[in-house]
Amino acid sequence: MIPMLDLKKEFIEMQDEMINAVTDVLKSARYILGPNCTELEEKISAYNGVKHAVALASGTDALILSLKALGIGTGDEVITTPFTFFATVESIVTCGAVPVFADIDNVTMNITPEGILNKITNKTKAIIPVHIFGTPCNMPEIMKIAKQKNLYVVEDCAQSFGAEIDSIKTGAFGDTGCFSFYPSKNLGAFGDGGMVITNNSKIKDDLVSLRNHGSKITYVHDKVGFNSRLDDIQAAILLVKFKKIDIMNKLRYENAFYYNSLLSGAVVCPSLPENTKCVFHQYTIRSKNRDKIKETLEKNGIASVVYYPLPMHMQPALSGYGYNKGDLPIAEKTALEVLSLPIYPGLTKAEMKQIADIIISCVK
Repeated sequence: MIPMLDLKKEFIEMQDEMINAVTDVLKSARYILGPNCTELEEKISAYNGVKHAVALASGTDALILSLKALGIGTGDEVITTPFTFFATVESIVTCGAVPVFADIDNVTMNITPEGILNKITNKTKAIIPVHIFGTPCNMPEIMKIAKQKNLYVVEDCAQSFGAEIDSIKTGAFGDTGCFSFYPSKNLGAFGDGGMVITNNSKIKDDLVSLRNHGSKITYVHDKVGFNSRLDDIQAAILLVKFKKIDIMNKLRYENAFYYNSLLSGAVVCPSLPENTKCVFHQYTIRSKNRDKIKETLEKNGIASVVYYPLPMHMQPALSGYGYNKGDLPIAEKTALEVLSLPIYPGLTKAEMKQIADIIISCVK
């Protein structure tokens, strides 16, 4: 059996350090926004080359609170990709804004600068580019558009911790960068967790208030906020894992490179834009034989997942926004062909060869 991700193996490798870190938090009795949260904020802001980081309860909250801090609200339009996890769009709708979808690039599966330009109206207030599967969007061009059109940029970095464009980390380009620490992420906690990074001190102050019920002074509430505070136990676990994030990302990249060497010509393999560093949160192939490949892998005890089978503009919950099948053809075609394979750092070459041989047998 080859799983999509082996979290048990990852835990065993760092077991003693993690148990000690959690035990120290339990002994301290400082369980929410404690010293580990502060240290994590400092280390992640430094790692990403930005001034501030604000720890939150989830990646979804990171998106919602970012939009709130930027003043995005009822009637505002926010341009984003239809090929993403629902939380991206959910954050827009939760703020009362209108999601506007721009089609994706056929190779990177990311939103394109050209697609964004074509969707801008006088109601557009922000752009949420999503670095899907750990491949960076074209942030230099997206930021040029944002500057020209006076738009905010909220980067959805849930899948791209450590990814770079021209040696600049994803999340450091926009007004905010939003991370998820869901257990399956490259840097994952043992529960939910999230973070926003920013160079803007006012945004940082607003986020700190918003995560704590809109309060900067105890029992004085300047605005209606949220309960979105990171547990110190999760922060302690993340600090242990953070020490190895670059090594883990490098192993993912090496695994992806090996997959490419085995699968090239049989399926469409991931390819990287120039001057980028991809962290391969997922290794995602494309094939017209996707369903047959998935079924055959399953029969052989190998996990695989379709991320994502239904683009956002076709989701039932978003049917009121006026989109129809055929409106975003590249995203729709992509959703019919993608299949993500195991890519975690502990995967062996023998296991990848076994997976590749099965896939090749399906497409002969």
